[in-house]
Amino acid sequence: MAVKIRLSRHGSKKKPFYRIVASDSIYPRDGRFIEMLGTYDPRNKVNGLKLKKEAIEEWIKKGAQLTDTVKKLMKSPSPAVQAQ
Repeated sequence: MAVKIRLSRHGSKKKPFYRIVASDSIYPRDGRFIEMLGTYDPRNKVNGLKLKKEAIEEWIKKGAQLTDTVKKLMKSPSPAVQAQ
């Protein structure tokens, strides 16, 4: 079982909203997931990113791989990054 921490797209057409989830790599992007680890709203630049950093760190310790996009979001120096 290869666990990936990736984005799952929600929202309507032209209004994207993403959940950051821990998911088995065999499941589709918006399919089944193990745990929700945060949210990302690209339209909201101020408070658009909310992360559960402790939970993400636990998954990384267990061997989960971050996707490239989630890595970029984790490194984001913006004040929008919030720990939940």
